[in-house]
Amino acid sequence: MPDWEFDKYKNAAQTAWENQLKKIQVEGGTEDERTIFYTALYHSFLNPNTYQDVDGAYLGRDFKIHKSATPYFSVFSLWDTYRATHPLFALIDRKNTQAIIQTFLTQYQQGALLPIWELAANETYCMIGYHSVPVVAEAYNKEFVSKIVKTN
Repeated sequence: MPDWEFDKYKNAAQTAWENQLKKIQVEGGTEDERTIFYTALYHSFLNPNTYQDVDGAYLGRDFKIHKSATPYFSVFSLWDTYRATHPLFALIDRKNTQAIIQTFLTQYQQGALLPIWELAANETYCMIGYHSVPVVAEAYNKEFVSKIVKTN
């Protein structure tokens, strides 16, 4: 960052978070209740994480370096997120939902398995179930990932 100015980057980060949080507008309730709501919404956006360098490079499930022009994600705690976080994303963050599904399919191509509880190119197998399947099925049923699912 040749033009390092702390306040510039702080303000940019604050604006980015405000843009995420304003995807849902809450009316009514007390100020404390709205604070609780937006804090919970903020927490829902903390994972999964973008898992690639600025040039699009990332470590794949086959432990080789790949490049992606679209966001590639990691930290899929699907046991925790398939019931509420991913359905929420499907409603308010379709662009990243498509990128998440594409990441699932890419991980399948590179490692012969959809993520269960993936972390930094490794499948941890630390939860029961195969919760990436309902995430893909829901996105497919909402008809905004059919192109991705059919072409891979």
